[in-house]
Amino acid sequence: MISAFEYVTVFISIILGLGVTQILTGIADLVHQNERVKIYWPHLVLVFLVLVLHVQEWWVTFELRSYGPWRLPVFLFILLYPVVLYILARLLFPFGFSEGIIDLKKFYFENYRRIFLFGSILALLSLLDDILIRNYEALDLVGPCIVLALLISIVIFKISASWFHQSLAVFMFLLLALAFALEWDKWLVAN
Repeated sequence: MISAFEYVTVFISIILGLGVTQILTGIADLVHQNERVKIYWPHLVLVFLVLVLHVQEWWVTFELRSYGPWRLPVFLFILLYPVVLYILARLLFPFGFSEGIIDLKKFYFENYRRIFLFGSILALLSLLDDILIRNYEALDLVGPCIVLALLISIVIFKISASWFHQSLAVFMFLLLALAFALEWDKWLVAN
């Protein structure tokens, strides 16, 4: 007999797997069409970060093994993050490549507000999850609040300067590296 945790995490894992599939398929499509692709490195950093977010979500879901009792509204709330993450993964790649050059810089700047809107939704869902489900302390919420404010600002103020997006890509990558370094022992799966 499976536990309630095992039962609910199967569905979460399926959605996360679909998101990873979107990203890997998008990368493979770009590699397959490489002679027509004009790379924009901040876009590739964003793709990498969203891939890592998929893996991180799967990883931290294990923390919920002692959560209970499970109720449908709680499960639906927890399911929102992987669903939005999947949508974000889908938004990162041009849909159905047309003939000619695939300019990822042009694609990025045509879609960055939509991408960062869904990133903002992810950050908000993460904060709510940290507060309502995981009972994090206020100090643990400072970083996610900064990320949420930054992403919302980009969407609202339509910040489209290339230098800003390049700096943002570096900042988000360094933030991820810092989180890994600081949270090394926290991100541990143990029975």
